[in-house]
Amino acid sequence: MIFVTVGTNDFDALVAKMDELAPKLGQDVVMQIGRGDYEPRHGTFFRFALSIEDYYDRAEMVVAHGGLATIVEALERGKRLVCVADPARYDRHQEQLLGTFSAQNNLLWCKDLDHLGDAIERARTMQFRRYAPPECRIHEVIARYLSTL
Repeated sequence: MIFVTVGTNDFDALVAKMDELAPKLGQDVVMQIGRGDYEPRHGTFFRFALSIEDYYDRAEMVVAHGGLATIVEALERGKRLVCVADPARYDRHQEQLLGTFSAQNNLLWCKDLDHLGDAIERARTMQFRRYAPPECRIHEVIARYLSTL
């Protein structure tokens, strides 16, 4: 199964493109469409769920927007991940995130929706680098700060 997610926003262009591709992909496509207006005709869709963990767990591949939480949730599960930056995001931060994760070979960044079908096919056989979250030391910073009070 391919799981498509746009997070809490809307990204109708991605959902519409996946709807177009779905009949040609040879497997079920489930789409989380958020606040979008476009409702897919090929495959299952829903707007929001209390948890999407089960969808991640069942998916062979995830196709998503470039939101950090979405990226990390998919990568921590070892999923093949194809991401498209949402051009409607005002500060273009998704492009920065995708550039970093793509450079580390954690995901495939599709920079043009017209090439999404090719990106999905490439991702099926690519060897991705396993994501390792950076070490968090914020607790030490907080403890040092609190000890000065």
